[in-house]
Amino acid sequence: MDKNCDNNFMNLAVAKASEGIENGQTPFGACIVKNNEIIACCHNRVWELTDITAHAEIVVIREACNKLGVVDLSGCVIYSTTEPCPMCFTAIHWAKIGKIVYGVSIEDAKRFGFSELTISNREMRDAGKSKIKIVSGCLKDDSLKLFNIWKNRDNSRVY
Repeated sequence: MDKNCDNNFMNLAVAKASEGIENGQTPFGACIVKNNEIIACCHNRVWELTDITAHAEIVVIREACNKLGVVDLSGCVIYSTTEPCPMCFTAIHWAKIGKIVYGVSIEDAKRFGFSELTISNREMRDAGKSKIKIVSGCLKDDSLKLFNIWKNRDNSRVY
């Protein structure tokens, strides 16, 4: 296990994504943790809310900010089953989350039909001179399985 990858927290993100798939959503989940305490854990809710911005990372940021009563999530880590898209990366940056830990890459999501912009988190971080730490490949196989489960359920709704 990578010391920067806490499998327990990542497993929670995977479980949330699985729950989302069961509820007709796409295969994405995210958790926000601060001082080893779970603040929020959510799945993608795009189809449920008819809101294209309701990605797992956005939903979990909203929930964490609401729960803590702040918009500054400094000291938090976000665990995401998939590398955050540019919109989500920007929200993570604005929320001042210090570290992103993710499973599969944007390229992996694209292979399953999602219309991801192929700009990696590292490219965005470096171009914007952000200080966000990025850990990739955490429980990658488990995160990849989510896409296969989703695809085999004939959930053809992508965005």
